[in-house]
Amino acid sequence: MQAMLSEIAAVPASETYGRVRCVQGLLVEIAGPVHTMSVGSRVRIVDGLRGAVVCEIVGFRQGRALALPFGPLEGVRMGSKAVVEPGTAAIRPSRGWLGRVVNALGEPVDGKGPLPLGPESYPLRASPPPAHLRSRVGGPVDLGVKALNTFVTCCKGQRMGIFSGSGVGKSVLLSMLARNTECDVSVIGLIGERGREVQEFIEDNLGDDGLSRSIVVVATSDEAALMRRQAAHLTLTLSEYFRDLDKDVLCMIDSVTRFAMAQREIGLSGGEPPTTKGYTPTVFAELPRLLERAGPGTGSGSITGLFSVLVEGDDHNEPISDAVRGILDGHIVMERSIAERGRFPAINVLKSVSRTMPDCVEETALPAIMRARQLMSTYSDMEELIRLGAYRQGSNPAVDEAIAYQPAFEAFLGQTKLEESTISAGYAQLAQILSDDTQHRDEQSQIEAVESIES
Repeated sequence: MQAMLSEIAAVPASETYGRVRCVQGLLVEIAGPVHTMSVGSRVRIVDGLRGAVVCEIVGFRQGRALALPFGPLEGVRMGSKAVVEPGTAAIRPSRGWLGRVVNALGEPVDGKGPLPLGPESYPLRASPPPAHLRSRVGGPVDLGVKALNTFVTCCKGQRMGIFSGSGVGKSVLLSMLARNTECDVSVIGLIGERGREVQEFIEDNLGDDGLSRSIVVVATSDEAALMRRQAAHLTLTLSEYFRDLDKDVLCMIDSVTRFAMAQREIGLSGGEPPTTKGYTPTVFAELPRLLERAGPGTGSGSITGLFSVLVEGDDHNEPISDAVRGILDGHIVMERSIAERGRFPAINVLKSVSRTMPDCVEETALPAIMRARQLMSTYSDMEELIRLGAYRQGSNPAVDEAIAYQPAFEAFLGQTKLEESTISAGYAQLAQILSDDTQHRDEQSQIEAVESIES
């Protein structure tokens, strides 16, 4: 009842509208009471072939408002009525949204009926909490993936990026994280995804148990750029709602790159000049505004963010990857060469970094982690020579030791899609690998010493 009263109170007493004067590509020019419109406000063109077409004002030019549509423009004609919608874009989420699939406008697309509305309105383009009022990140979060739990430990309220080229296994890793990560609520944004993969992700990867504590926001690749951009903002808005209820929220977006591409398309349509690789300046301004909304809040709730980045041409220094890496609190690097040799998830733990890891790892586990990293780094430095057969065993004891450990480390870092591992189990398994190999080497050295004495 309170939500209904709030909706009634928001109904305007009068209607303000303009007229369509030009349509160029996806850009609609609207004449009329331009002074009542602002950048980010909505207009509704009533003459669309499929019903009313909702548009967003993205700029002004020569006394006219420039708008981009959320849907197809078929049916829109010169002089079509464009009604100005009051207020800012907002939603009224509630706990009843859990287990549902919605589009970028907050409308249900799962055929389960209307969504229950909450009493409080949440703006889609909210600002992050004030920096001086935010809580600090919490303890470690169990992601259910050995390689990440052990070598790239994530903390509660941390923001991590998953950087990967196409076809390297990013979607499979995200499905493992969505199913296994320890949290109260999951909000998953599928931005620019293939339409056929959405149902597969919901049924095969999340399942009924995972979906019951999740909200999935979907904007497929065939939808308008505004829908793809808004889906990312809606994902963060829903996460903020549950964070304000003192919940520990897992927020996942796949992918930030497609959000950036949508923003580039919007900027170019509005007349912005292209800069680095065609990306407009607003792309690099919008990325921190979006990603900074994740993290710890001012209360006990938090948003742990896992954002995938589709690396263009396997270049991890391309503009979007470089910008996102500087904003987030850590990055997970997936490499094609690792996937090609059959180890999944194809995570390069030496190139992956968690900036909060030193403060949340058990002190008893640190020696084993550092020892394993040193051995893997030594092997990585000599890997090409070893594979070519140019390294002769016995030339360097440290390299010989790294070679002996490498098969065990490869087996440890690999994990099947349905396998789950806890943080403590990962630490124990890594310590066991190091202790077993140390004992084996000591026994082998004793045997060699005895043989040399007897000879």
